[in-house]
Amino acid sequence: MTVIVDLTVGDIIAEKTFHLTRDSLVRYAGASGDFNPIHYRDDVAESVGLPGVLAHGMLTMGFAVQPVVDFIGDSGKVVDYQVKFTRPVVVDGTDGADVTVVAKVGAVDAAGARIDLTVAYGGQTVLGKAQVRVTL
Repeated sequence: MTVIVDLTVGDIIAEKTFHLTRDSLVRYAGASGDFNPIHYRDDVAESVGLPGVLAHGMLTMGFAVQPVVDFIGDSGKVVDYQVKFTRPVVVDGTDGADVTVVAKVGAVDAAGARIDLTVAYGGQTVLGKAQVRVTL
């Protein structure tokens, strides 16, 4: 495992693709209690002007930080995590959706590091200014 103090700004510490299905959304709805039908019914999503069934934003935010946690080996070292939701992740009923996460070192100081995430679906970022602050 890479020691975090050896990190240099610009290092890519992790890349991972997550495949979401409608089953994933149902499981997350059960765990989170968010049963808004835009997350599982095409007709409801379309009736409110959405392009289709959407992944829960908090689900996207949650799995996007996982490559960083895997890299540092301890979720307790994550001291801050912020994102802006910029685009929805539309989860097709047949093909699902693939979301890629690239974690790059954005800053290093005596207290730790800032890891910048690029989270994309269909070639477009879905989380803006996604930054994870970790301690040494």
